[in-house]
Amino acid sequence: MSSSLNQILDDFAYLDEWEDRYRYVIDLGKQLPDLPEEERTRENKVEGCASQVWLVSEVGDGADPVLTFRGDSDAHIVRGLVAIVLAVYSGLPASVVAKTDALDTFGKIGLVEHLSAQRANGLRSMIKRIRETAIGILAKG
Repeated sequence: MSSSLNQILDDFAYLDEWEDRYRYVIDLGKQLPDLPEEERTRENKVEGCASQVWLVSEVGDGADPVLTFRGDSDAHIVRGLVAIVLAVYSGLPASVVAKTDALDTFGKIGLVEHLSAQRANGLRSMIKRIRETAIGILAKG
């Protein structure tokens, strides 16, 4: 992921028009590396999204491992939402991931109210999947 969360938040602060923000989300999605075909599996697919979305997690070592997430979608705007979700969560310890609600970030940048109900539900499904992954890893530790 080439954009950090702070960079994304700063960029959104300069974009006043919703159309500009929408284009920026699509650009973030274009920067997201493609997920290899072999990782586009049923296990990695996020249920509850109107578009196809896949999330892959990589777990570091230790009792509170750092989690790295990768993802992809077949829809341009959703791919951008995936990029923002990954910027929120990837590279954080599982305990922080479990407690962090990325919807707060989407609220700060004013995106949630501009998403269709289906996209908002899909976003919630992605966030839930990531947080449940972290909680499951901590429970095993």
